[in-house]
Amino acid sequence: MAVRFSPLASLVVPLFFYHWCSSFLTPLVFAIESQKNDPSALSKRASEMINLKQYDEALGVLGAALEIDPNHSEAYRQRAYIYRHKCRFDESERDYKKFLELKPKSASAEKELSQLGQAKSAMESAHSYFDSADFAKVLEYIDKIVLVFSPGCTKAKLLKLRALLALKDYSSVISESGYILKQEEDNLEALLLRGRAYYYLSDHDVAMRHYQKGLRLDPEHGELKKAYFGLKNLLKKTKSAEDNLAKGKLRLAVEDYKSALAMDPNHSSYNVNLYLGLCKVLVKLGRGKEAITSCNDALEIDGELLEALSQRGEAKLLVEDWEGAVQDLKEAAQKSPQDMAIREALMRAEKALKMSKRKDWYKILGVSNTASIAEIKRAYKKLALQWHPDKNQDKREEAEAQFREIAAAYEVLGDDDKRARYDRGEDLDEMGMGGGGGGNPFGGQQFTFHFDGGFPGGGFPGGGFHGGGFPGGGFEFNF
Repeated sequence: MAVRFSPLASLVVPLFFYHWCSSFLTPLVFAIESQKNDPSALSKRASEMINLKQYDEALGVLGAALEIDPNHSEAYRQRAYIYRHKCRFDESERDYKKFLELKPKSASAEKELSQLGQAKSAMESAHSYFDSADFAKVLEYIDKIVLVFSPGCTKAKLLKLRALLALKDYSSVISESGYILKQEEDNLEALLLRGRAYYYLSDHDVAMRHYQKGLRLDPEHGELKKAYFGLKNLLKKTKSAEDNLAKGKLRLAVEDYKSALAMDPNHSSYNVNLYLGLCKVLVKLGRGKEAITSCNDALEIDGELLEALSQRGEAKLLVEDWEGAVQDLKEAAQKSPQDMAIREALMRAEKALKMSKRKDWYKILGVSNTASIAEIKRAYKKLALQWHPDKNQDKREEAEAQFREIAAAYEVLGDDDKRARYDRGEDLDEMGMGGGGGGNPFGGQQFTFHFDGGFPGGGFPGGGFHGGGFPGGGFEFNF
């Protein structure tokens, strides 16, 4: 059978419940109201809040207690403790002194006041050391004194972050700033410094998010604006350099890389790649000396950067530092034995080094390596006349040595096949041809200079090798 309630019952039950609640709550409300006017009760509430680290709320309660009773000593001491904890040193000192006026023989309060003085002095010293760039001392004073006596001192923690940032301890900056932001998620300076730590680790996306969050809270924050737009411009300039390189606009790419590097010389983890990019472009442009400088800058940051080492080897080839090129490329090949590009460059460097140690026949004749056979013959004739031993009786030994060099040079360059092999870097010693200088320049073989009708281009004016002219029947000069 269904239970049915009359309309009167529906009114009686809520009314009964109201009277019952009123009889229960009235004493509680009265107790709470009475606490508002009881400084001792307020002091007790503040103590509970301090234990829960609700310092700002506790300050409000203690302020109310002191309004009711301006001579409530315990409230002064509690407030002094909170102020010291938060490194509001002047306010803390004032409250401790007020407490000691009311309780003049409190040894514990005097000790706390002394600790306050130490924390205040240490904080001042930390600022002084920061200004003089002694960042290790900053950390020492903050960790060993300030945060011991004032563990809730956000100002000290932020100064510590700046010191860690200056010391390039970026991982510590990230972890320490994380603790601050857990308690104060809108702390602009903590957001800034944490963003900078990520920036210097080249984690630019995370850095940008920190800067953006800070700017949403304060769009006119000077340091955050500078950091945000600085990073934005750096990434833009880098992309421009890469785009110009891809399009083959190498000179524009060089200027972009240099501009990006000038934006923040301290951004080592990122600049190492800019220096490498610049080095590679300069190698492509054939500007070896500048390329070496850029690769050196990259290797100074990261001595294990293989590509910078191999590119420096390529740059040294451009400036004809053959031994330096071989050294760099050999080291690179040892580190990456499977890299065929490095192995090919090493072979070129070793060949160039070998060629650099042989006689430069073009230089001896004073002609370029693109000289025609006619130019080579003219140069040979001129030098042979100049250094003919009969024309240099006062320095005959030197002249004979020079004459041999000139003859050996012409023997190679005057022959199309030998010249081609020489230009390819082949070892002409295998052909029985050594360098000039003392002795037979042709590996012990007898070599005969024979000129039908004299030197190329006409007779020998002014007498022959052993006196007299070349009487058209030819001239033989045997070693």
